[in-house]
Amino acid sequence: MENNTHISSESNTPVDTQQYHKKRSRNGSVVARALFGIVFGFIGGVMAFSILPYVKNYAQNPFIRKIFHQTSDQNIKATNDINTVVSTAEDTTVINTVEKASPAVVSVVISQDVPKLQSAFGSPFEFPFFMMPQDNQNNGSSDQAPTQKQTIGQGSGFLVSADGLIVTNKHVVSSKTADYTIIGSDGKKYSAKVLARDPNRDIALIKIDAKDLPYLQLGNSDDVKVGQTVVAIGNSLGEFSNTVSKGIISGLKRNLVAGSDFGGSERLSDIIQTDAAINPGNSGGPLLDVSGNVIGVNVAMAQGAQSIGFALPANQIKKIIDQVQSTGKITTAFLGVRYIILTPDMQKEQSLPLDHGALILRGDKMTDFAVIPGSPADKAGLVENDIITEIDNTAIDSDHQIADLVADHKPGDVLSLTVWHKGETKTISVTLEERK
Repeated sequence: MENNTHISSESNTPVDTQQYHKKRSRNGSVVARALFGIVFGFIGGVMAFSILPYVKNYAQNPFIRKIFHQTSDQNIKATNDINTVVSTAEDTTVINTVEKASPAVVSVVISQDVPKLQSAFGSPFEFPFFMMPQDNQNNGSSDQAPTQKQTIGQGSGFLVSADGLIVTNKHVVSSKTADYTIIGSDGKKYSAKVLARDPNRDIALIKIDAKDLPYLQLGNSDDVKVGQTVVAIGNSLGEFSNTVSKGIISGLKRNLVAGSDFGGSERLSDIIQTDAAINPGNSGGPLLDVSGNVIGVNVAMAQGAQSIGFALPANQIKKIIDQVQSTGKITTAFLGVRYIILTPDMQKEQSLPLDHGALILRGDKMTDFAVIPGSPADKAGLVENDIITEIDNTAIDSDHQIADLVADHKPGDVLSLTVWHKGETKTISVTLEERK
């Protein structure tokens, strides 16, 4: 029998001759494929060269141009279809939010006895709060002057319970002699009673006698992000009830002083800025996220600007609602000092020892005490010309004022104050008390 096994001269390793012939066969096929590729590559090159003029001038060839344009049109159509789907989904979300929230948004109408010839309204476009303006409470009329009940202002509000509890702004229901009427989204009218006005924030709670009413849920305003979509609903210009506008959150934790043409002003801290269109009459209306939760209460607008509005964060409202529902009133803490925030310029002008903190200082009137007698500040030994530099390790400045920090606490809480007193710095503990 013939031996099919050979010895490799390099390695003394047996080599199978059948495998050897298979390798030779594969090597041959590789050569054949290489020759095949060269031939057809040459033919392809000749063809490509010959049709190059036609490719360069494809725009003159209706067949090629038609295929090209069909492909482009299909891409454009696909992009437009995607944009349409996204836009439709966003519109649907906003529509659902509005349909869910609108039944719980109300108009607040303020009426009062005024002289018959007296105008009830000022210019709404000069009023930075989002309500139609009220007249001065002291209208100068005598007992003999003929009067009549007139609408002197309008604002907005929203229900937060099925039994008729309504949130609005304090400046909407500031008059203690006016009558307040609530008009629901269905046109029904209710007489309203003011339950509580927050002395620290521009919030009030009013009540109507009704049951099984639609109401809104308060969301977590700490989760709000700049750029997210929001919806505002309110009684714009006191004429267009349940007006809807859409925008975004433009900024967070803004601090400002809002006032009216009638002399009142109030500091607003840590509030939300939005570009959703808001007008006089929107005061007290809700600012909603796309889930229909209240994230803010519309409160003020910037004069001489477009699309710059502000809302009180919902988290500032929650504890007020809880207090009123459980106790029937708003309980707030107070320290009992009058102060101004120091700046480097003030230090130079007044030769003060510090350029920061809150200088305890009396007001213009004799009754404007620097430290209220019998107050927590008085009991802790604070006096005029003391400078409070920190409260619970938070430095006092224009963005962190004493009133803001005290408002975050309740009566009975103990604060640690860092105070500059007659040339030395010391720490004082103060127990807050309820504002009477």
